[in-house]
Amino acid sequence: MEEVVRAHGHEHVAGEHASTLELTADDYLTPAGDCILGIEADRTPADFDSEFVAACCDEDAEITLVLEAGGHRDTVTGRGHPDLEYTNERSFVARTSTYVDDRTVLVDADKAAEDVDRDLVAALEEGADLTATFRVA
Repeated sequence: MEEVVRAHGHEHVAGEHASTLELTADDYLTPAGDCILGIEADRTPADFDSEFVAACCDEDAEITLVLEAGGHRDTVTGRGHPDLEYTNERSFVARTSTYVDDRTVLVDADKAAEDVDRDLVAALEEGADLTATFRVA
């Protein structure tokens, strides 16, 4: 199963956070948002199909996030968790930890914002369009 989100880069995309990465539906980004890779997301976790969400709530589920922008591609792999809600109407957060709140969409991620391909981050900083594909198995 998969869900696709489209967003945009921004001049303040830095991709420097050590434990999270985020996409947001907000239409702005300040330099403090060093985990945010995309803004103006066309969907939020609350928009995801209930079957997809149920599959992500299995702690044995493998969740991948494929990020594509400016001709560059990177993949983040994590896992599901029984406490995932997918109810937030503003942002998606992938975490390297097991912390869960209403923004969390995967835990135990193998990458945070600082680990994402630097060419992809640079393209986003230049305002490239971002396609984020979430897959659960």
